[in-house]
Amino acid sequence: MNVLMPQLGETVTEGTIAKWYKSLGDTIAAGDVLFEIETDKTSMEVPALAGGILAEIRAQKGQTVPVNAVVCVITADGKVSIETAPAEFATATATAAPAKSAPAAAPVPQPVAAPPAAKRDIDPFNSVQSPARNFGKATLPSGAKITPLARRLAAEAGIDLGALQGSGPHGRIVAADIKRAPPAQVQTAPTAAGNAYREIPLDGMRRTIAKRLVESKQTVPHFYLSTDVSVEALLALRQQINTLAPKRISVNDFIVKAYALALQKVPAANAIWAEDKLLQYERSDIGVAVAIEGGLITPVVRSADLKSLATVSAEIADLAKRARERKLKPAEYQGGTGTVSNLGMYGIRQFSAIVNPPQATILAVGAAERRPEEGTDGSIRFASKLTVTLSVDHRVVDGAVAGELLAAFRTLVEAPLSLLL
Repeated sequence: MNVLMPQLGETVTEGTIAKWYKSLGDTIAAGDVLFEIETDKTSMEVPALAGGILAEIRAQKGQTVPVNAVVCVITADGKVSIETAPAEFATATATAAPAKSAPAAAPVPQPVAAPPAAKRDIDPFNSVQSPARNFGKATLPSGAKITPLARRLAAEAGIDLGALQGSGPHGRIVAADIKRAPPAQVQTAPTAAGNAYREIPLDGMRRTIAKRLVESKQTVPHFYLSTDVSVEALLALRQQINTLAPKRISVNDFIVKAYALALQKVPAANAIWAEDKLLQYERSDIGVAVAIEGGLITPVVRSADLKSLATVSAEIADLAKRARERKLKPAEYQGGTGTVSNLGMYGIRQFSAIVNPPQATILAVGAAERRPEEGTDGSIRFASKLTVTLSVDHRVVDGAVAGELLAAFRTLVEAPLSLLL
């Protein structure tokens, strides 16, 4: 049985092997976790669908694998046909190869294999080539092979692979060779105007973020609206709630709930771009920007307009925790009719966020601070305010509609009791 790299989302084309839980030759039962994979958004444990013996591993820890590629093979007897084991990616098999000194055995007829072209179509790991973006090619000009993990380690450490002698089968360069490389074979980082730097390879998440942000700024006609919002009443209400509630409610929880209700009050803004049409949604599914190691992800609170403030708060906390652990399911970060991005905790007063297509709006929230304002009698007093900036896709939402949405949001925040009803 071939175990394939699953697809974790419509736009996901590859995954990285994060950990192996089983070794070659292990007896596998249906449901046993074989390995863990990471994509640019999440991570997932992959179980076996049937029992047997783990006969072949075609992808090592740290290797990036295309969707639907064969990651490992489980057989009844732990043996794999030679024709089914690609020379480059099958790093080991459960059946040991005969020693070089052993007498040659009589030729054994092999089962008829499928044509190579057909195998490549369904199994990208049968190809003898490796994309250069995966830390270089898998074959040196000398003909020596390099395992995927060794390529990654060498790229990260700046090691010249051409100067190494491989210790793996048939002289293949493996991870152990990289770790044993003497200091003389480690390239010194080049300098720019005398300033040393180091290269940091791009992981899947950073590549995806870069691609989507460039696409958004190049194809989405952005415009921006900003307003100041008084949070005096909101902060007072939050203090009262947190005195009595078992779990604390954050300012951002109020913001997400208010934005969800504002989209309900201005349904024309609760829409997305679908190329030849607009899709206007009934409920407000709000994405919440969460910073994680190596990037950013926006898990979605579904139907946030219908949920209580306490439920919204609990869901945001749970989604953010699992996002940082790379444990989100694709359905938990895909979709959404709008997004909230809050940098107030870093003391940022105001910023403009980039729309996350196909969504049409994203609300950027700054820090609450004491600001002077003129009273009705002409006196000067200080009040707690924050600045929000709405980034809008002009293809979906016009200026007047966006202004109406921002006004509705401001009204809800400045009268926070409405968020509890």
